Amino acid sequence: MKALTGFRLLLLGLWLGAAVFFIVVAQVAFASLPARDLAGNIVSRTLAILNYAGIGIALIAVLTSLIVPDGIRRIGVWAERALLIIFGLACAVSQFVISWWMLMVRTQMGKPIDEVAADDPLRIQFDNLHEYSAWLLLTAIAAALLTFVILALRSAPVSAKKDALNNLDFQKQFKI
Repeated sequence: MKALTGFRLLLLGLWLGAAVFFIVVAQVAFASLPARDLAGNIVSRTLAILNYAGIGIALIAVLTSLIVPDGIRRIGVWAERALLIIFGLACAVSQFVISWWMLMVRTQMGKPIDEVAADDPLRIQFDNLHEYSAWLLLTAIAAALLTFVILALRSAPVSAKKDALNNLDFQKQFKI
């Protein structure tokens, strides 16, 4: 069973690393490419890969969480599953709802986004959808990170947890 926990930790860790890398790539793309539309195309394709990976990882992790060894507290397992479902749903809504609407709005604009006035209703709608997309990505990252912490704490040996708590004698460590 430790192998399944380690596998789920690996998948979540890989996705979290990819999400952080995506954020950096998005910033660099918009800062260095000559046209913001080119950067937007790169970011939307990269985000699609991240979202599809998140959906797949959430599905695999939820299915493997159904194999529960004896001695595991059920509340931790259900918290893990709930967070994985939130993680997967955030990726799915981002990919299949928000990204699709953003593409439709960009198509309706008929010209690059930077050439559309800031008070244009389509530009306002696009900016709002972009904000929703960012919040969904942050939700997915938070859910994946919390799940990662739950799994990591579960897989740590009990003696290591007790030793860590017993070594928190702040008076001894911070004597002046």
